[in-house]
Amino acid sequence: MTILTALGRAEPSFLLQRAQPALTGLIDGSLSTLAPIFAVALATHEPRYAFFAGLATAIGAGVSMAFSEGLSDTGDQTGRGNPYRRGAITGVGTFLGGVLHTLPFLIPAYHLALAVALATIAVELLALAWLRWRFFGTGFLRSFVAIALGGAIITGVSAALGAAG
Repeated sequence: MTILTALGRAEPSFLLQRAQPALTGLIDGSLSTLAPIFAVALATHEPRYAFFAGLATAIGAGVSMAFSEGLSDTGDQTGRGNPYRRGAITGVGTFLGGVLHTLPFLIPAYHLALAVALATIAVELLALAWLRWRFFGTGFLRSFVAIALGGAIITGVSAALGAAG
């Protein structure tokens, strides 16, 4: 079984069993970790605290999403494949999506760490929109706007919480 058909499109089983769980994880990790990271960063102005909050959130979200996906169905009736493989793919994707914009907070200078994290998030949003376009035929701009809107809502809430702290 090949991943791509003669027309260059991904096979449905690859989409269901690999691409969709990976994309779900990447999107969830990218979005769900924004609130704790930026709330802590804005409240404390201490990059190392934001790093630990982001790392803990990325690990916790990755484990949670792995279990959620792995336990959501057996794959027998839906054709979604082995639940343990899907869970692992989703969990790793979630961790990666969360840890990528956490790593800039290893930079000890607060404003620089914040700027690099925001730039990393912009690259993540572009990559997620491209993946949705590439594998699922969703318009690139539509995907970017949808994912950015979710990120903006989460960032707004976390900024408000961070400013209140």
